[in-house]
Formats: sequence, structure tokens, C-alpha cells
Amino acid sequence: MRVGDALPPLEIEVTRTLIVAGAIASRDYQDVHHDAELARQKGSPDIFMNILTTNGLVGRYITDCLGPDTVLRKVAIRLGAPNYPGDTMVLTGSVEAVEADTATVRVIGANGIGRHVTGTVTVTLPPGGAR
Repeated sequence: MRVGDALPPLEIEVTRTLIVAGAIASRDYQDVHHDAELARQKGSPDIFMNILTTNGLVGRYITDCLGPDTVLRKVAIRLGAPNYPGDTMVLTGSVEAVEADTATVRVIGANGIGRHVTGTVTVTLPPGGAR
């Protein structure tokens, strides 16, 4: 693993089930994450994914790419364009820094209307490096 290396993209279909299940799993019962009519009344065209689901998907992306023994040390993300049902989010990453067994990866998750998530993930790599 070297600075500038690109991680392979991961496409995630954004479904109603994914949005609602992620909200329930993270105990985020805000109506905008499960009730389309109430979301519309609040100005959104539909329900949308919460940040905790996005955070989990970013973590999954990193461990899928770098291996299950990779330890997430810091996840610093910022949300942008909402993830609505029927869209696809594509996660991409690039290595920003590597020092001994620690690496920092820049992550971007884009959907049909823009960048849903941007940020960095700092990890401790397993012995022998990433797979």
C-alpha cells in the first residue's frame, strides 16, 4: 500500500429497505428516515439515509478493500447530497498517507445528485499489510 493508490469502487444500491434498516439498527427513529409522507411534509422528496448508516457503509468499504483484520481508528466524514431510494452510491478511495502500520484513506461516496459523503478513515493495517 502506497500513497496515491486507489481502492476499487463499491456500488451500493440505495433501497428503502437499506435506509429504514440502517435507521432502525442505529436507533435513529426520525421520521425522515422511514416515513415518506412526513419526509415530504418537511421538504424532502422522499426518505433519506442517516449519517450512521453512511458511517457503517464507509467502514464496510474500507474493510472490504483492506481486509477484515484492518482496524478502523478514526472515521471523519461529512454528508452532502442525500441518499434517496432508487439511487446508487459509489464509494471510492485513495491512500493519502502511510506510516508504519497506519494508513489514512480519503473516501468519497457519490450518487446521482452529487457527493453524499466525503472524509478520511485512519486505519491500523494487519501484520503483513492490506490484502
